[in-house]
Amino acid sequence: MSDLVFPIVFPLLAAAAILLLRRGAAILALAGVALSLAASLKLLRAIASGDSATLLLPGLPELPLRLTAEPLAALFSVVVAAVATCVLIYSVGYMKRESGLPRFFALMSLFVAAMQALVLAGDWILVLVAWELIGLCSYLLIGFWFQRPEAANAASRAFLYTRSADLGLYIAIFILIGAAGTSQIAATLNVDGGTAVAAGLLLLLAAMGKSAQVPLQDWLMRAMAGPTPVSALLHSATLVAAGAILLIRVAPLLAPNVLHAIGLVGGITTVAAGLIALAERDLKRLLAASTASQYGLMLIAVGAGVPLAALLHLLAHAAIKSGLFLAAGEFQHARGGTALERLRGVGRVRPWTFLGFALAALALVGAPPLSGFFSKDAVIAAALSAPNVAWLAPLALVGTLLTGAYLARTLRLLWREREEGESESRPVAGACWMGLGVWVLVIPAVFLGLTFGPIEALLGLPGPEAHGTTAMLFGLLAAAAGLALGWLVPAPRLLGPFHPWAQSGLVIAGGLTFWIGRPAMALAYGCQRLERGLYAIVLSVGRGGLFIARGCGRVERGLYAVVLGTGRASLAVAHLVRVGDERRIDGLIFSLVAGVRGWGDRARSLQSGWIHHSLAISAVVTAVTLIILLSASLSF
Repeated sequence: MSDLVFPIVFPLLAAAAILLLRRGAAILALAGVALSLAASLKLLRAIASGDSATLLLPGLPELPLRLTAEPLAALFSVVVAAVATCVLIYSVGYMKRESGLPRFFALMSLFVAAMQALVLAGDWILVLVAWELIGLCSYLLIGFWFQRPEAANAASRAFLYTRSADLGLYIAIFILIGAAGTSQIAATLNVDGGTAVAAGLLLLLAAMGKSAQVPLQDWLMRAMAGPTPVSALLHSATLVAAGAILLIRVAPLLAPNVLHAIGLVGGITTVAAGLIALAERDLKRLLAASTASQYGLMLIAVGAGVPLAALLHLLAHAAIKSGLFLAAGEFQHARGGTALERLRGVGRVRPWTFLGFALAALALVGAPPLSGFFSKDAVIAAALSAPNVAWLAPLALVGTLLTGAYLARTLRLLWREREEGESESRPVAGACWMGLGVWVLVIPAVFLGLTFGPIEALLGLPGPEAHGTTAMLFGLLAAAAGLALGWLVPAPRLLGPFHPWAQSGLVIAGGLTFWIGRPAMALAYGCQRLERGLYAIVLSVGRGGLFIARGCGRVERGLYAVVLGTGRASLAVAHLVRVGDERRIDGLIFSLVAGVRGWGDRARSLQSGWIHHSLAISAVVTAVTLIILLSASLSF
């Protein structure tokens, strides 16, 4: 079996074993993702040494499924497995007091397997399969606490938003396969002209849904109703990253006008989501808005024609954001919620967790020499070097400034002295596991930038042109200005009249929830009511048919009884007739015949042949006859 299969198979087997055994769920899940990580590292090492591999699997006629081992796919595979391993280590402590652990760890393992299949897929059919599994698992994980109305609503909203955008992926794939005559991804990237433009815009739509880009960003904040490990995994290197990964992989296909559209969407999102995060009053929702903003920066880099910069920021963001979410989960356990007012001063109670959170936050801002410094430098350099799109760089810098502002505000609140009457901290169950998960991710968040040089050499992708020093200075100034503003100026004053609007999620004319979400849900409920009505009608018809069938059954049983009785009576009469015929009539006839024969025999004995005997008999008969006649005449 090819090494390409193992990163997918190990977590898949772990999910199956958890569902079958229902015991040791955490150990099995950890073993599955750890083995997946080892297989991914082995695959990356093989690719780095110059090896390449393609595995063909049975699929549709003339459209076989294909796994490919190219540098970009192998690198994504390592990132997915590494982040998943850290998140599952953290989950052992976070989910310690929760029920339904087999279901949780099985879904997490299946999610990792689906994500590995997505990044290693070499054809569009397998991409669709993995994409669907990712959507299903994310729906079930976000709604893990389905008994809570907010969790169920969040899962439904995420499903509705992402599935609507997924139509773009389906149509784009059909267009590409039809134009290229094959489902192989590498072959379809050579398409050009109007086909490439249409496919590129449709792929952008799919990426906007998964990566929560404006105007499809609302579902991401609401998805925080799920468990924190789910948020960390989905927001860092898996579900939300899928959109950016898709655009990075298809970068050779994207026409210049499509690149401009991608850059515009990313630029608007990084600013809009940054404003939402600055006004947010819940830590997890703030980090979710930050996720949308950071993926907006990645789309800016793709739109600038430098997918390498987007990739570097994706790698840094995966470690940084998952570490931030995991630290937020520990704060949540300490204070019983994630509202920023409730978390005031929690950093003084959990100092080591706060230190990890602060390092990851500074890395996300772009403070040197942390990993985010190098990745944001690459994004800003790409924006500055982009031809004919001068507006990309200002949007990237504003996004960087807002990142510093909302994270400085958060750090200030978490470290601020607790006032009287505010929530007391409580012991955190499973704190050792949670702390281990946090710091295992914080370390790469700090030092990952040192590996960007070898990664660039491995991938061989073109980097941004000159403006390196200029980009670094602009990025540092934007980050420093953002940190200062966020620490010193309260968010309501900083945003001014835009603050209530930012708190509402920058909703315009009711937003997509009003214009699309509610009509779609109303249509869904209408279809549900129609289905129930049709079900009632079908059930009534079925019950009527059953009643008629039962009546017919009773009539049939009656007719059967009549026929059976008639048959039995006929058999009895036939029996009697047979007995009468055999014993009575036949006996009488046989007796008569026997009597006649006997009399005949006796009469024959009288015929001796002598004349005197005959004359004597005649005389006797004549005498008897005369006597009878005389007796009869005398009686009259």
